[in-house]
Amino acid sequence: MYYKKALAAAILLTGAPVFSQAMAQSTDVSSMPAGSLPASPVAAASGDCSKGFFSRFAAAYREDAQPADPNAIAPKRRAMDAPFDSPPFPSSEWQLGGVPAPIGVPDTNSTYPLEKALGCTRFGQWMQRNRIEIYGWVTPSLNISSSSFSNFPLSYNTRPNRVELDQVVTNIARIEDTVQTDHVDWGFNISNLYGYDYHYTISKGVFSNQLLNNPAPNQPLNGKIYGDDPMLFYGDIYIPWVAEGMVVRIGRWLSLPDIEAQFSPQNYLMTHSILYSGDPYTQTGILTTTRLSSQWTFQLGLDASNDVAPWNHSARPSLQTCVRWVSADNNDMLYPCINNWNKSDYNYNNLQMYVATWGHRFNQHVHMQTEAYRMYGRNIPGYGPGGTPGVAGSSPLPGTAAEFGIVNYLNFELNANNMLSFRNEFYKDEKGQRFGFPTRYSSHTIGLTHWVSQDLEIQPELRYERSYDVPAYNAGKKDYQLTALLDAIIHY
Repeated sequence: MYYKKALAAAILLTGAPVFSQAMAQSTDVSSMPAGSLPASPVAAASGDCSKGFFSRFAAAYREDAQPADPNAIAPKRRAMDAPFDSPPFPSSEWQLGGVPAPIGVPDTNSTYPLEKALGCTRFGQWMQRNRIEIYGWVTPSLNISSSSFSNFPLSYNTRPNRVELDQVVTNIARIEDTVQTDHVDWGFNISNLYGYDYHYTISKGVFSNQLLNNPAPNQPLNGKIYGDDPMLFYGDIYIPWVAEGMVVRIGRWLSLPDIEAQFSPQNYLMTHSILYSGDPYTQTGILTTTRLSSQWTFQLGLDASNDVAPWNHSARPSLQTCVRWVSADNNDMLYPCINNWNKSDYNYNNLQMYVATWGHRFNQHVHMQTEAYRMYGRNIPGYGPGGTPGVAGSSPLPGTAAEFGIVNYLNFELNANNMLSFRNEFYKDEKGQRFGFPTRYSSHTIGLTHWVSQDLEIQPELRYERSYDVPAYNAGKKDYQLTALLDAIIHY
């Protein structure tokens, strides 16, 4: 019943711009005389301003289902060549958090149906003149699991054997032009997520009551079943004259170093590694990203610690710094980070985190990425000496609790529309502070991403995982879990 209600809400959210536009006929230039129609920047039927909004919207999906133009001219870039093909990979660049794309890489976002259909409206024309984009996606999923109560720590599909509404995301963004070097430019991003995945992305002090103040004893995770998270809200200033370009970001951004990301289209697989499920998701503060050369990038930030707003009493001033290096032949990438550092005791999610990612490209069609981290919290109640062996948080004293993880992705481009990924990982939750069980884990996943069109991705996946020291699956009843999953990412 919950997912049906949520799905209906998702449809309404997805269609909200459509209905509002249909109601506001005064803003649709298709109602003007033919001679006064502005030239649409979008070719074909989706840019035919004599048609109504719904017709243009449907036409955009039909057009996006056609093969891409092989003769399309690549936009100018001030960076090394893109190492990968996207699609089928989720990105054509080596990873770099904190910026829309590495400095010197042009905006390569696709133009999706909503934006195309709005091209014949005054609002759409205004957005185009100001380089403002609006787009999003809906991600429903299905999983079949050997567990009956909980898939945790598998994320985000924690509820077993059901259809789930993972994400409905709407993005409004302007991407700064870091290819040019003659003037300061600006950008921003506002991204709102609705769905089950909010359980993992929420930041304390930003709509967090729906999760933190709603216990759910009959559910795998506390909180309302479906929730809303304004997950990104930041402004960027690009200054071309600092080194080879600097971007200053103020607001809430995605945690910098991970191979994986919160948003469905940005991942190699539909589920997430145990390593990713346990680490920070967002920080809020100020961050600088500076390109020192085409191979070296330096990042330095000050934030309120992990997954907490600066105005919340749990905030702790924290340092964040990373360096990214790419080899001259573009075949290797190193990205070590101090993702969170301060001298405070554990408070909410105040973990100290040291992490590094290595990527290696075998050729244009095959590459791998490996990420490892160590995290710990100081003076956490219940994690000192004298606790019951095998029972997390059972000590009468506070103490340090730590975890270590390493994950490897091996990715294959099968053709322009299909990508195959293998993910293997080892994780040790030393005292059980992250997932509730002091044990070692391994997980092994294979998944396919099939691009039906620019607007539709389908991702089947098979995953097997184990805990070695205590039973940690299905709420502590099993020491293994086998899961088959499928999702669809429907762009709009």
